[in-house]
Amino acid sequence: MKHIIIGGVAGGATAAARIRRADEEAEIVLLEKGKYISYANCGLPYYIGGAIAEREKLFLQTPASFGGRFNIDVRIENEAVGIDTAAKSVEVRRADGSTYTESYDKLLLSPGASPVRPPLKGIDSEGIFTLRNVDDTDRIKNYITTRTVASAVVVGAGFIGLEMAENLHRAGAGVSIVEMGNQVMAPVDFSIASHVHQHLLQKGVHLYLEQSVERFEKRDDKIEVFFTSGKSIATDLVILSIGIRPETALAKAAGLRIGETGGIWVDDYLQTSAADVYAVGDAIEFPHPLTGKPWLNYLANPANRQGRIVADNMVFGNTTRYEGAIGTSIAKVFDMTVASTGLAAKRLKQFGIPYASSTTHSASHAGYYPDALPLTLKLTFDPASGKLYGGQCVGYDGADKRIDQIALLIKQGGTVYDLIKVEHAYAPPFSSAKDPIAIAGYVAGNIISGAMPVATWRQMAEADRCDTLFLDVRTREEHAFGAIPGSVNIPLDELRGRIGELPRDKEIYIYCAVGLRGYLALKILTGHGFTRVKNLSGGYKTYATATAPIENKTATIRTNGKTDTQHTGERIKTLKIDACGLQCPGPVMKIKQAIDSIGEGERIEMVATDAGFSRDAQAWCNTTGNILISNSEEKGKYTVVIEKGSPQACRTATSCDGKAKTLIMFSDDLDKALATFVLANGAAATGQKVSIFFTFWGLNVIKKVAKPKVKKDIFGRMFGMMLPSSSLKLHLSKMSMLGIGDRMMRHIMKRKGIDSLESLRQQAIDSGVEFIACQMSMDVMGVKREELLDEATVGGVATYMERAEGANVNLFV
Repeated sequence: MKHIIIGGVAGGATAAARIRRADEEAEIVLLEKGKYISYANCGLPYYIGGAIAEREKLFLQTPASFGGRFNIDVRIENEAVGIDTAAKSVEVRRADGSTYTESYDKLLLSPGASPVRPPLKGIDSEGIFTLRNVDDTDRIKNYITTRTVASAVVVGAGFIGLEMAENLHRAGAGVSIVEMGNQVMAPVDFSIASHVHQHLLQKGVHLYLEQSVERFEKRDDKIEVFFTSGKSIATDLVILSIGIRPETALAKAAGLRIGETGGIWVDDYLQTSAADVYAVGDAIEFPHPLTGKPWLNYLANPANRQGRIVADNMVFGNTTRYEGAIGTSIAKVFDMTVASTGLAAKRLKQFGIPYASSTTHSASHAGYYPDALPLTLKLTFDPASGKLYGGQCVGYDGADKRIDQIALLIKQGGTVYDLIKVEHAYAPPFSSAKDPIAIAGYVAGNIISGAMPVATWRQMAEADRCDTLFLDVRTREEHAFGAIPGSVNIPLDELRGRIGELPRDKEIYIYCAVGLRGYLALKILTGHGFTRVKNLSGGYKTYATATAPIENKTATIRTNGKTDTQHTGERIKTLKIDACGLQCPGPVMKIKQAIDSIGEGERIEMVATDAGFSRDAQAWCNTTGNILISNSEEKGKYTVVIEKGSPQACRTATSCDGKAKTLIMFSDDLDKALATFVLANGAAATGQKVSIFFTFWGLNVIKKVAKPKVKKDIFGRMFGMMLPSSSLKLHLSKMSMLGIGDRMMRHIMKRKGIDSLESLRQQAIDSGVEFIACQMSMDVMGVKREELLDEATVGGVATYMERAEGANVNLFV
C-alpha cells in the first residue's frame, strides 16, 4: 500500500508516524513545500521574544531524523501542485521548478492554513510581517536584531496577536494592539476579555479597539499605520495577525467538495468527497458536536488527533469515526492565562440556542496558603436541563486544569451538576475544599432552580433607573472606593434592620463584590416578601472590569507630586502588609486600618491579588490626601506603596498658585459654546492646563456627528429626539429665529475667517484641553459613551472638584 501525505506539520506528520506503526510494509511519501517538518508552530512567538533561546528547540524532528526513524520518504521543498483523483496521482514541483508525477493508493491532505493579508495600500512595505511558519519567524527575528525596534504595532488581537504583543514587549518594544472588534480574543465573551484588556493596559500595552486599518505609509525609518477613523500610529514594526484561512486551492483544483464555511468537506472518517482521499487539520471543516453546524477549527490538538484517526482509516479501512472538536484553547497573555472551551454566550446567541450563564470568582487554591491568585470562571448552559455548553476561565494560576475538566464533561454530554460531582485532588497548595468548578456548578444550579435569579452586568448597565433600585450590600468602605452609579448602600449585616427603606414597587438589583453577599441579601429580601429581586452575576468585580474605560498609559508607577528621590539618604518607616488571597472587602479594610495606624510621612506597602484596589489607588489617594508612591504588578500580584499625607487645610487658589483653569459647560447654546472654546484655547496657548466639564445640556456640544447605533431605554430615546444630535445642530441663545440666526452666525464667521465651533473644538483637543463628560448627566439623559467624542473621558463631580481645587480660575458657562 502506497500512502502519499501532503503537508508535514501537525496532522500530516502524526498520520505518517501512525501509518508506519500500523503497517511496517507500507510505502509512505511525505511531501512538504517548505524546508521544515514537525516543528512547534505555537512556539514561534516565544522564540522571537527570547523566552525560547535556541532556535533548534522549535524542531521536534528534522526531515532526516523523522525519515530515518519511521522509514518514510520525506521530501522537503516538494510542493504538490495537482491531484488527479481518477488516475490516483499527484503532480509535484521541486524547488528548481521541475515537476514529476507520483501515484498513490491512499492520499492525505494536510495543507494547513495561510494568514490573511488584505490588499491595503502599503501592506508590502518593509517592516510589515505575518507569522505562520519558520521562514516568517526568521525574517521577524532578523529584523528586530539588526535594527532598533523601539515600537511595534500588532494588527489583530487573536491568540497569535496577543502572544506576539507579549514577546515584542519582552524584546524591548513599546507595543500597540489594533483590533477591529470591541474586544481581544474573539472566542471568549466580552466580560472575560475585559480582564485581559486591563492586564494589557497595566503592562503598558496600548489598545486601539474598534479601529480598522486603512493603509500603511513608509516614512523614513518609520511605518505610519492609518485607521479608517482618521487616527494614525508611527511605528518601527508591524505584525499582521488579522486571521487565517484554510488552504484549499489544491483541493478545489482537484474537484473535491468544499464546505459551506470554506474548508475541505470530510465525512465522519475524515474522507473527502473523492475515494481514498482524506484530509485533516486547519484546512477541513467538521460539524461542531454542540451545534451540528460545520466550522473551522484552527487548533493543534484536534489536528494531531485527526492525524491518528485518519491513519487507522487509511490502513484498515474506515473503522474509526472522528467525534469533532468543541474548540478548547488557552493563551498566556503576559502573567495572565485565558482559557475557553465549547460555546461562549455570544455564539449561543448567534445560533439562537437558549442558554443561561453564571460568573464566579474564586481563588486558585486555598486563600490561607501563600500565593492564592484570583480565578474568574464563566459557564454557559441549558437553562432547563443544565447541559454544559461552554466554559471560560481567566486568572494567573489553575485556569488550564479547570477548563480541561469542563471540556471533558462537555464532550461527554455533561451538565452543571456533574461539575459538583468531580472528585478533585485537594490540598491547600493546589485547590480549595470547594474547588472553583464546584462553586461554579453550585451557582449554576441555583440559577436553574430559581433559587437565585440573576442580572448580568449588561442588564445592570442598561436598566431603566426609574423602575429599578441598585442595592449595594458591601461595606461603606468598599462602596466609597467605587460603586455602580446611583446605587444605594446598605451593608449586608444591616439589611434586616433597614428593610423598610427599600421600595416594594420596584425591581431590586443587588450586588456585592463577587456575588456571595448579594446571594445572601437576595435570600433575606425574598424571605421578607420581596419578589422582584435579582443578584448581579459575578458582582461588582465583573461590572467594574467590563465597564472600565480603555485608557492607554505607559507607566505602571505613578506619583502624586512626590517621589523617592526627595528622600535620598532618608530611611522611611514602611509597614508591609500581605493581603494576597483576600477577597473583597479584605484588602480595602486592611489598607484603611494600616493608614490609620501609622504616622504622617510613614508608608505602607501592600501586596494583594485583588486588582480592584490597585486600579483605584491613585483616585483614593487624591481624595484622602495620601500619596501614591508606586503601583506595580507582577504575575498577578499588585504592590501598592502609599505614604500617609497630612490633613490639608481648605484654601482659595490665587494667582500665585498653579495656572490650571477649569470650565463647566452647562449650556448647549452655540454662542456660549464658542465662547467656552475661545477661552479654553487662549488659556491652553499659554501653556496652562485646561479642563472642561460637560454636564447636562453641555453634553450635546461633544456629541459625534456620525454616532454608532446604541441601545437605549424609552427615556433615553425621548431625550435623543428632543436634544441636538451634535454641535452642528446647536442654536443661539438669542435671535435664533427658528435656526435662521444660527445659520447666519456660521455664515458670517466663515466670511470673516473665524474658526467654526467644530474647528475651535478640535484645536482644543490638539492643545491637550481635557474634556470630561459628567457620568450622572449621561445616565439621566440617556447619553451613551459611544455617542461622545473619543477624546472625552467620563467622570463625576469628584473628578471635576479635584481639577477645580488645583485651578486659580473656575468658570461656569
